[in-house]
Amino acid sequence: MTEDMIESGNMKIEWARNHMPVLAHVREEFITGQPLAGHTVGMALHVEAKTAVLVETLAAGGAQVPICGCNPLSTQDDVAQALDTRNNIRCYAIHACSNDEYYTAIDAVLDHKPDITIDDGGDLIFKLHTQRQDMMPDILGACEETTTGVHRLKSMERDGALKIPVIAVNDALTKFLFDNRYGTGQSSWDGIIRTTNLLVAGKNVVIAGYGWCGRGTAMRAVGLGANVIVTEIDPIRALEARMDGYRVMPMIEAAAIGEIFVTTTGNVDILTREHFEVMTDGAILANAGHFNVEINLDELKAMATSTKKARNNIMEYNINGRRINVLADGRLVNLAAGDGHPAEVMDMSFANQAMCVEHIATHKLTPGVHPVPQHIDMKVAGLKLEAMGISIDKIKPHQFEYMDGWETGT
Repeated sequence: MTEDMIESGNMKIEWARNHMPVLAHVREEFITGQPLAGHTVGMALHVEAKTAVLVETLAAGGAQVPICGCNPLSTQDDVAQALDTRNNIRCYAIHACSNDEYYTAIDAVLDHKPDITIDDGGDLIFKLHTQRQDMMPDILGACEETTTGVHRLKSMERDGALKIPVIAVNDALTKFLFDNRYGTGQSSWDGIIRTTNLLVAGKNVVIAGYGWCGRGTAMRAVGLGANVIVTEIDPIRALEARMDGYRVMPMIEAAAIGEIFVTTTGNVDILTREHFEVMTDGAILANAGHFNVEINLDELKAMATSTKKARNNIMEYNINGRRINVLADGRLVNLAAGDGHPAEVMDMSFANQAMCVEHIATHKLTPGVHPVPQHIDMKVAGLKLEAMGISIDKIKPHQFEYMDGWETGT
């Protein structure tokens, strides 16, 4: 730990904090009410500046907060070191850690005996259910930040394996409509562009998946002048993509003409050997989904006649003279090769997180996946509008009665 690193981390955190007014409002409420006094909130999130502001907010509410990363390449060491100097906070995240170090850090967080957890991808919750089951009776509940994690948790719930209450923070309207769409859309292209320093305009860009992350990534690609192709497995989403003006085709067809590929599905094996075999020389592959499973790197390595580091965060795989470039080892390009989502977007996501942690601490929830309480979602939206200087109309009593009734017809 060095003074220069700590100073750098503190500057990043202050910059983010100054652009997160909703979370600032929540922090002031927490300082006054101390709703988390006596609680330990264990966290596995991307350890960067916006996350640090959330951690500070929870600590301001009285919590002890141990935290580790949720992705080996998304930790910013200067932010982690700055966090580790704060009272009631212990940070175990290290950039570019090995898999063993990654799971050792998760265990270190759980060694603090948290009674509430926050996940981005479900690794803390999965570890609790498989290897730290002795802790389960003391867990009041958990929050999950991202789509992939919510999918895992709903699968656990369906199979009867989920033994604690979890709030699906990802599914809040003030989260996925903004974080997943505008956050992923902007930050993914920021990571791709700063890593490659190449032009997007005029290129064939293939977006795998047309969920909210895919929508945002495609929208920003158009703004950069790309010719966008969408691949999908869902006929409704594929139809939406076509109606939104994009070409839609199977990945095997897109692979032959794509120049930049961005996976946003959260699923495994989106780009595999059959696609690598037909890709053009110089193709660029990036993942904006979640885990590094969307691009099958094992198959790509097996096909390659040679590999080399072409540039920081770019690994070039040479297949008999055809070069395929993978960004950030197939991990989240916006965080592993950038600074993640903009602070103004994470302001809403992390305000949801903080208030959901408070909800868990003050309510007894049953095991299973729970939605974000509507009043929290609406409060976040209202505070964000207020911070932006925007006022809106209010429904009048007779309008409410009209919308709520059935007696009045044509």
